[in-house]
Amino acid sequence: MFVSIGETAVLLGVAIITLRRWDKAGAFCPSWRSPGLHRRYEMRKIKEFLGETAREPNENLTIGYARVSSFDQKEDLERQALRL
Repeated sequence: MFVSIGETAVLLGVAIITLRRWDKAGAFCPSWRSPGLHRRYEMRKIKEFLGETAREPNENLTIGYARVSSFDQKEDLERQALRL
């Protein structure tokens, strides 16, 4: 199965411009290009790149964030991380 650059960006959690840069650098290239030169990526290669099973584009993703303003509050940071 092949997906567009936009779908690939969502699956990898990066911007489309990042995928274009990776392609130019040879780090992560599309499997093929359409007659209109649109990049198409193979799901197998995306999963291999992730090193795990890729999540579906409509799957909900939650990100937790914890921070403190000084080193003296390190215990507060650890407590926040545990709560998250």
